[in-house]
Amino acid sequence: MAEKLKLEVVTPKGPVLDTEVDIVTCPGTDGEFGVLANHSPLLSTIKIGVLTYKQDNQENLLMVSGGFCEVSDNKITFLVESAERGKDIDVDRALKAKERAEKRLATAQSQAEKLNITRAEAAMQRALARLKTTKQVN
Repeated sequence: MAEKLKLEVVTPKGPVLDTEVDIVTCPGTDGEFGVLANHSPLLSTIKIGVLTYKQDNQENLLMVSGGFCEVSDNKITFLVESAERGKDIDVDRALKAKERAEKRLATAQSQAEKLNITRAEAAMQRALARLKTTKQVN
């Protein structure tokens, strides 16, 4: 049997996940990366996206938004702003958030609206990650 890796996901509201997994794929700010058992120590920032982990050949998805991850001693710990399982995501709400963000981005015209553009882009990323977590988009 292959070695397992301990996965912990913690938000400001408390622990979200604490389990043994086969592999974790992370949305790092410098690109997606994977972690298996016995990975070398690593620190990384995490962007809004989908964290994927496999347990006994079953793929699981978790939407995460911003934070950090540490790999050490056969354990990967995520400290993130938020984390949501696909079953807990309101798909209709995520679709509406995506539509609102698309409208804001389409109508932004001036440099003065840069803050609104940044907020709309972040809202779009969160909505797309939520939808991907629920397998509503590829």
